[in-house]
This record gives sequence, structure tokens and C-alpha cells, in this order.
Amino acid sequence: MQSSLCVERDVDQRLATVTIARPPHNYFDTDLIKAIADAYESIEEDATCRAIVLRSEGRNFCAGADFSQQSSLGTIVSEEGFAPLYQQAARLFKGTKPVVAAVQGSAIGGGLGLALTADFRCATPTSRFVANFALLGIHPGFALSVTLSNIVGEQKALELFYTGRAVMGTEALSLGLCDRLVSESDLLAEAYQLAHLIASSAPLAIRSIRATMRGALFDRAIAAMERENQEQRRLGATSDFHEGVLAARERRTPNFTGE
Repeated sequence: MQSSLCVERDVDQRLATVTIARPPHNYFDTDLIKAIADAYESIEEDATCRAIVLRSEGRNFCAGADFSQQSSLGTIVSEEGFAPLYQQAARLFKGTKPVVAAVQGSAIGGGLGLALTADFRCATPTSRFVANFALLGIHPGFALSVTLSNIVGEQKALELFYTGRAVMGTEALSLGLCDRLVSESDLLAEAYQLAHLIASSAPLAIRSIRATMRGALFDRAIAAMERENQEQRRLGATSDFHEGVLAARERRTPNFTGE
């Protein structure tokens, strides 16, 4: 079976590329997040690589968990104290090398969480950033309770969490959810250009600046995911969560009862 992840290094450009290969929607699970974290750690050991481009194949950057599969519920609702998924997700915040994500199509739910682990995001006018957890009857996860508010501010994060509405490319740029907005045909080139600019700076200075600006994010992300997982376990047992997932599968408006 073809690997879900591809890692390439461009020594001349001092860049590494991590490609998610689960088209068209690039749904994630614990194994995929572990593979990305493993890739980041292997790149950490490569002094020739100074920045990472995170990209994916297919229609969407990452459409979150695949709720068409019953087994995917275990990705979100774990019986363990700290979900294995989040143990792997926490590793994405540990690295010292900047990450630029190329976000085509949708980044939904946990897929949005994955996109926001990156330092920067390049997107297109048709890119969609969606924190749809409340529409599923579940608490946000993937440290989004920290990363989303860091980027857009607490008040806007609350609105996006409460409504679950999609933020398209132009609005995403104004909110800071993406840092570059280009046509779909130019998306990868823009991501590589930004990554190359970063890689051209002094690596020790970049590492020092990143430690100052993002050094506390690892501990904050772990604390957030512990809380998020507790709430997801609690809400995962409710009728509203099962109704939300069923409504998403059936592409209809959910009928929540508060139970």
C-alpha cells in the first residue's frame, strides 16, 4: 500500500517538503499525525534543511477526521486519559525549524488544527478554514483553543467556534489565518518562496527568534489538548454528538436537543 506521507529534501534550497498523500480529502488519523511528527524530527537532525513546507495532494489540504467511517470516532473520542492522537499532535509543536503550510481547498476541524501548527500558511481565494466542532456537538481539539485565539484573537475565535462557519481565503488573510493569498496555480510556488526567504536568513537567529516567539507554545498546546480531550470524551457520550455526526454524514441540518 502506498505511503500516506512523502518527505523530500532540497539541499540546494535548504528546504524539506512533507507531503500528505491521502487524496482527495487527506483525512487524518493517529498514524498520519505520527508520521508527520516523525518526519519533522528526522528533518531536525538534518542541518542542511532550514525550513519545512507542509503540503498535501488532492482537493483539500486536510478535511479532518473521516466521519463516514465508524472507526474514526475513536480518533476523536478516546477512552484513555490523553488521546494517542494528541500525544502525536503535541510533537508537532516541539521542532525548531519554521513550517510553511500550503493550504488548498479545505482545512476542517482537526485539519484546521494541523494547518495552525505551522508558522505560516499560504492559501487561495477558495481555501476554506473551518472550526466546525460545535456543529458536530463536540469540543474543539488539536490545541485549537490556543492556536486559533493566538492568531485571530479570543473574541473572533469564540465566534468561529460557536458558529462553525467557513472562513474563505480573503477573510482568512484579513484575520491572519493565512499569510499569503495567491491563485491555486501559484500556491506551491508561493509557499516555497516564503520558505526559501526564511531559509536564507541566519539559522541560529531564526532558531533564537522562534524560541522567543513560540517557545511557550509547546507547553500551552499540551495543556490545551489535555483539557480538550477531557471535554471531547465527555461530549462524545452525548446524543448531540451522535446526532451531529449523523447529520454530517447525511448532509443535513442537525437537530440538537441538549442531551
